Amino acid sequence: MNKHDENAGPSGAQQVTLRGPAELADALPYLMGFHPNDSVVMVALHGGRGRFGGRLRLGIPPEPQEWAPVADQLARSLIAGSERRESRPDAILVFLCQDPAEGESAPQTMERLRPLAQRLRTACGALDVPVLEALCISDGRYWSYCCPDDRCCPPEGSPLALPGTTVMAAAAAYAGVQVRGSLRDMEARLLPWERAAAQEQERALDSAGAVLVSRILDVGGRAEVAGETLALARGLMRRLGDASASGSAGTDSGDDGLIAPDEAAAVILGLQDRETRDRAAEWMEGPEAGTALRLWRSLARRCVGAYVEHAAAPLTLAGWVSWSTGDEAGARVALGLALRADPDYTFAQLLHQACNQGLDPETLRSCLRGERTLRDGESDSTPQEHEERRADRRTAPRPPRAPAARRRRKAAQRPSPDAAPRPGPAVSRGRARDTRRLGHRGARSRD
Repeated sequence: MNKHDENAGPSGAQQVTLRGPAELADALPYLMGFHPNDSVVMVALHGGRGRFGGRLRLGIPPEPQEWAPVADQLARSLIAGSERRESRPDAILVFLCQDPAEGESAPQTMERLRPLAQRLRTACGALDVPVLEALCISDGRYWSYCCPDDRCCPPEGSPLALPGTTVMAAAAAYAGVQVRGSLRDMEARLLPWERAAAQEQERALDSAGAVLVSRILDVGGRAEVAGETLALARGLMRRLGDASASGSAGTDSGDDGLIAPDEAAAVILGLQDRETRDRAAEWMEGPEAGTALRLWRSLARRCVGAYVEHAAAPLTLAGWVSWSTGDEAGARVALGLALRADPDYTFAQLLHQACNQGLDPETLRSCLRGERTLRDGESDSTPQEHEERRADRRTAPRPPRAPAARRRRKAAQRPSPDAAPRPGPAVSRGRARDTRRLGHRGARSRD
């Protein structure tokens, strides 16, 4: 068996030393905050003692021909992100988590995924960062792809430790770290309805789209729809908050029962406008955050039928609020689903990269607070003063910048798996390049 020491601190004041594949396999749910089924997970290690750094998770591509390019992209992204955050990793851990398919045994699953593990090891090695351990976790057992010794890593695999019986479990319990079920369970709270009510919701979306799409695509009507959308969303948040205080809601089904189909349809379609979505992103902290998160989750569940792609907006907002309030695991799940709904959704791409790289969400929070403060100040002005301020911002000379700095800033705006996200400025700059398109049965914004 490969012996190695990893320091994983469930809290900043505590360190836990992990030795060997068994303890690494047990630690994975605590590193992610959930059991990552059907996932590739990569974790960066730093220093001689293997301190955990950044981590990435991606669903295992179903087609083997996709494994090589995905492995290359994941290796580049994790290493580049680690360099931007703190330093180049000294090593990487790889986990492949997947239960057997129908008619397949767990050892067969491990063998089927072996080429993917090898491709990940090769991709990291090509960038001069070795894979210290690569594990397959399937059906309650684990295998090491790096250990050739059958005496400690038998072909039939080794059983995972019983929940709550390991040093990592004890340290996590002491630190208050919780594992919230499987990835599948967490995603289920955000996926579109499959019950009979989905048909009624889709009809409401059709009806709302017939009225709102033409207004959103009109310059004057767009501003009106934005105001109506935000006012309705605020009203729904108050309703959710009041119901929780009275004890009549709080569960997903309870929240869904408090929102009418036509109300949900109006907000879902209104959020397809990027500026409206950015305004809604300001409900990210304090008492607003909890009710906003419940609203975004409920709206994501109502993006049914032909409107599945529209879920990218509420899912991204749910991911942002989760990240802003310290729930990184919930943020990763919501943002991953947003990118599944629309892989080109720029705001979700930026937030997903930033969250995975362990960046501080305060940068974006500060930007959004500034936008809100500026707008609140303008709301107290006369229409003439408001127009003068807007004219000043349009015509005021910009300070000179060195060409190199300008090139770096332009590169940072370009969404790329390898790009370090700069979420704060990206929101405001994105408004200058509003490239909406008319999607299937509804107006949608790519960003």
